[in-house]
Amino acid sequence: MSLISPAARDALQAWLDHQKSLKGAAQNTLTAYTGDVTEFLVFISAHKGQPQGLGALAKITISDMRGWMANSRSAGVGPRSLARKLSAVKAFYRWLSAREGFEPTAVLSTRSPKFTNKLPRPLAVDAARDLIEAVELQSLAPWVALRDVAVVTLLWGCGLRISEALGIKGGDAPLPQVMRIIGKGGKERIVPVVDAARDAVDAYMRACPHNLDDDGPLFRGVRGGALSPRAIQKSMASARMQLGLPATATPHAMRHSFATHLLNAGGDLRAIQELLGHASLSTTQAYTAVDTARLMEVYDRAHPKA
Repeated sequence: MSLISPAARDALQAWLDHQKSLKGAAQNTLTAYTGDVTEFLVFISAHKGQPQGLGALAKITISDMRGWMANSRSAGVGPRSLARKLSAVKAFYRWLSAREGFEPTAVLSTRSPKFTNKLPRPLAVDAARDLIEAVELQSLAPWVALRDVAVVTLLWGCGLRISEALGIKGGDAPLPQVMRIIGKGGKERIVPVVDAARDAVDAYMRACPHNLDDDGPLFRGVRGGALSPRAIQKSMASARMQLGLPATATPHAMRHSFATHLLNAGGDLRAIQELLGHASLSTTQAYTAVDTARLMEVYDRAHPKA
């Protein structure tokens, strides 16, 4: 942070506080914002030869922005990541310009790099089942195997993000038939819990050697602390290698699979959107990775012609 002027550093912190208190930004989002905008401010200071105060930051040019983007690309930052970084810088500048009274045209007019949206790759139903069975074979400790099965079953059976599954508290168990989940940005949603997920969690709890207090995490690491997402990622990576599944068979792929399997079984897109906690229906459509004919079939059932 030494390359950033005190005024710029204070402005960044004030913006982050604004994002947290007034816009309800999640901690992961705030962490990403901090890194992205700090990186930008450090570059600008180095580019100009000295730390830049707020007056200097208000005079950023299109050439400065191009220099930053070129530097990022040369450092190996991909188009998708650079687009995210630019979005964070623009959000910071919208707030800063409103507070300081300057025109942020050079920053806001900078075009985001083009990139191709990667459609998620859900697993077939049989492949998802096989993967869960293989996950159980990845640990020599029976309770750890049951733990990993419980987590992965929650991802597939309830459409949870891995952070949401690992955020479940000991006091939430035994799991009810319907759970309240706090997702990205503190958004709340209600999800049904399938019998397979409840049974898997019950089996894990009976075998777990650690005290699962109400306020602590339900899922524990080997030493009793909160379970790391990395442990589940490694277990699934080993399982998919045994089954010959592609590298896209990740914990998040189980959430994709949840949405796709529901839609293929006749589920309504809007209902699936609610279960996943998506703000936009278009995001749900991407997760389901279905063709136009299938979407039209769902649409026609929802809006039958006279």
